[in-house]
Amino acid sequence: MQKTSIHFNCVKVDSEAHNFRKKKFEYVKSDLSHKNEYWVEEKISNRLLKIESFCKTKSGRKLQKNAMPIREAVVVINEDTSMLELQKLASELEKKLKIRIFQIAIHKDEGHYDKESKEWIPNYHAHLVADWQDLETGKTLKHTRFQYSQMQDIAADSLGMQRGEKKGVARLEAINFKIDQKLKELDDLENKIAELSSTIDPENFLNLNETKSNFFGIAKTSVEKTLENFITHAKTINFELSQMKMNNKVLIKNNDKLKSECTDFKNDIANLKNLNNLLLSNFELYNQKRREYLEAIFKLLGKTILQERLKYPISVNAETLNKTMSKICATIAEKNKIPEVAIEEIFKIERNNRVLFRYLKDGKPNKHEILKENSKDVNKDEAINPQNFLRR
Repeated sequence: MQKTSIHFNCVKVDSEAHNFRKKKFEYVKSDLSHKNEYWVEEKISNRLLKIESFCKTKSGRKLQKNAMPIREAVVVINEDTSMLELQKLASELEKKLKIRIFQIAIHKDEGHYDKESKEWIPNYHAHLVADWQDLETGKTLKHTRFQYSQMQDIAADSLGMQRGEKKGVARLEAINFKIDQKLKELDDLENKIAELSSTIDPENFLNLNETKSNFFGIAKTSVEKTLENFITHAKTINFELSQMKMNNKVLIKNNDKLKSECTDFKNDIANLKNLNNLLLSNFELYNQKRREYLEAIFKLLGKTILQERLKYPISVNAETLNKTMSKICATIAEKNKIPEVAIEEIFKIERNNRVLFRYLKDGKPNKHEILKENSKDVNKDEAINPQNFLRR
């Protein structure tokens, strides 16, 4: 009786191209390809997306980079093995080992020619592509040595073939001991990772666990590489913490500065309130402060007018002068938060009105001209009413 065996490994990138003969291969006897049979429940790329999404939903973490969520097995079959028998095998694997097969390809067109007799020696086999995700945890399945041995029995029973011979007891015990040791290391490391993971934001948690699959398809953890990853990640976190401390010092310094400025503002407000009380109670002081305030505004107006006069020549047209003066007054009032009524007070005084418009029209006059002009009476018809431009 023909012997069978089944061994799962990580699915290859070109698996579908090979299994479903999407391209030509040198080792394939194309005139026999019509004997092949195929069954597909879903494409590998689509199933992988579902696995990643389910893992995130179920465990709260992304699928690990080194995980093997989709695996492929090559099963030795007879020439007359049917698709129904292979689907029975798939059903038993899911029932007893939670392995879910979603693609099957029966190949009867592969083999080789005998070097001496030149006879074609067929290699009858089937490819089983499996979803290796545990639906209870969202992670990849983990099987014991007994279950991998049981897998061979399931294949033989389902296909009505003889099981491949078991390895020697002594050799098997040695391998089992190593597997047990590695599984213990894996459990210890996973506990450490879980403990560290609980202190890290799951959204920013990196897949630091390095795993590989051994001969039996069991995912084992590389303790040295995983610890190295955690050490590197810890250094990164320490660096980020030091940066945060530096930023915190800057924030504290800025906060102290703001507090100091706030204190100054409070002192200024208190002084202004005191001054306001004095002005309300002391009429002479009020008049003095009022004159000083209006004189400061007058000087500011004069300085600004002369600066504008230097930028471009001002037309002697009265309408243009009014518009320009209006613009200058509005800008000064907005920039320096001067009330409109204060500007009006400046221009109510005919001397101020005359001098400021003289500045705007001709530039600053000399001292002799100012004295002479102060002594002149103003012709009411010639005087420019500030209301004409202050309310434009």
